[in-house]
Amino acid sequence: MDRTTSQRLSEYGSATLAESGATVLDEQIRAVWHGSSFAAPAFTILCADGDNLAIHSGVVSAPRGSVLAIGIEGQTKRGYWGEVLTTAAEAAGIVALVIDGTVRDAGALQRHRFPVFARGIGLRGATKRGAGSIGRPTSVGGVIVEPGDWLVGDADGVVAVRAASLSICLDAAAERSAKESAMFERLRTGSTTLELLGLDDRTIER
Repeated sequence: MDRTTSQRLSEYGSATLAESGATVLDEQIRAVWHGSSFAAPAFTILCADGDNLAIHSGVVSAPRGSVLAIGIEGQTKRGYWGEVLTTAAEAAGIVALVIDGTVRDAGALQRHRFPVFARGIGLRGATKRGAGSIGRPTSVGGVIVEPGDWLVGDADGVVAVRAASLSICLDAAAERSAKESAMFERLRTGSTTLELLGLDDRTIER
């Protein structure tokens, strides 16, 4: 993984990137434990309905430093991921998980400090018969994610940055971040958001 790219994406954060060309995943996909964040290239997985065999295969196949981006065919309310897979993923050098479904063992995930972004908690386990796929373009949170696309997750949510658009997105995020920094300074010295944003509030009743 390109650590410089990861650091830059993490510093800008999902909110700034969402305004700079990144694509927003379904906002229902949230951090399972408070304070988790990541920025990493995706390794894609598609699970069959109620089954997580593809995840077990993906953990073995994913490049070190990647985030698993998992789509689900069918029901999402299963414990597709838990402490066992977390331990295996850590040993394999995987840095995070984004899943278009539910997970379990939330307390253990927090103790591991392993970033997991999911639709919630599901107690019932998943079968392990297959089918599914790994390493193919996969829909995750309403967004088609391709292997090598960058995902960024934090307290605001998860965004995807196309590998081909990475430089453009980073440049736009840098420009936006610089403008906001200048705005913060002017706000501290007495300017108002109405002035700085050129807003006309005459339509507001008083």
